[in-house]
Amino acid sequence: MQNKLTKIAKNTNLFLKNFIKNQKKTELIPAMNYGLFSGGKKIRSKILLDIGLLFKIDDKTLVAIGASVECIHAYSLIHDDLPFMDNDSLRRGKPSTHIKYGESTAVLAGNSLLTMAFEILTSSNLKINKKAQVNLIKKLSECSGHLGIAGGQFLDLSFENKKVSKNKIIDMEIKKTGKLFSFCCMAPAIIKNKSLKEIKFLEKTGANIGLLFQIADDLIDFKGSSKTAGKKTGKDIKKGKATLISLLGYKNAIKYRDKIKSKIIRDLEKYGTKSNNINETLNYILTRNK
Repeated sequence: MQNKLTKIAKNTNLFLKNFIKNQKKTELIPAMNYGLFSGGKKIRSKILLDIGLLFKIDDKTLVAIGASVECIHAYSLIHDDLPFMDNDSLRRGKPSTHIKYGESTAVLAGNSLLTMAFEILTSSNLKINKKAQVNLIKKLSECSGHLGIAGGQFLDLSFENKKVSKNKIIDMEIKKTGKLFSFCCMAPAIIKNKSLKEIKFLEKTGANIGLLFQIADDLIDFKGSSKTAGKKTGKDIKKGKATLISLLGYKNAIKYRDKIKSKIIRDLEKYGTKSNNINETLNYILTRNK
């Protein structure tokens, strides 16, 4: 599994470096590169390739789409780390972008990565039909804005130190984390012009994968060490974050996590042995320690 992630990261980073290299150089590029090439594992891109395998989509196409996803993910992390957001000074074992370059530069670098994601999707080098291209842009926009990541971050901040219901926490975590996984799961079906029913099915599956990922991330914060995780841990409790762990307790959160994983595997059984790669990725998500 680690070898597969390394290969995906290498291909994605190469695409992004070439894409940026072909643009006019600006003063924001160093901060953009710092946030973008910070050593992320590219799990979202791995899910995209796993689902793409089910529909026999060319790897080069999937790497390009995965690169746009990684731009969105990097932008969200840069902004999340800011003092007026989650106030994290460490990301993947290195100083956060705003610590390295300053708050204003970090905001602008994040904004630039957000817009660059759509530059990638509109590129003439992306060999997909125009209808699929427009749909991908629409869906990624929805997953990134107030209906997705931005809206989820707003809820995350507004839920601090409050008693919040299970359904509201799940809604928040699906928006904050699950929506980008939803995009990764439905993008291959959109490219292949599959039925709306199948696209919706994969969108829901992606939301569950994202929820699984978020619970795993919260468990790392709850039990993991800062040195291993590459970021400060134990901050959710200190900040009074609304998580499924804070609501259900550690053991029950693990049970709920395992229930979600079983549902994802069960739902994807209709694709046969081709879904084994996704199962492998799910196991990695649950066993990672950072």
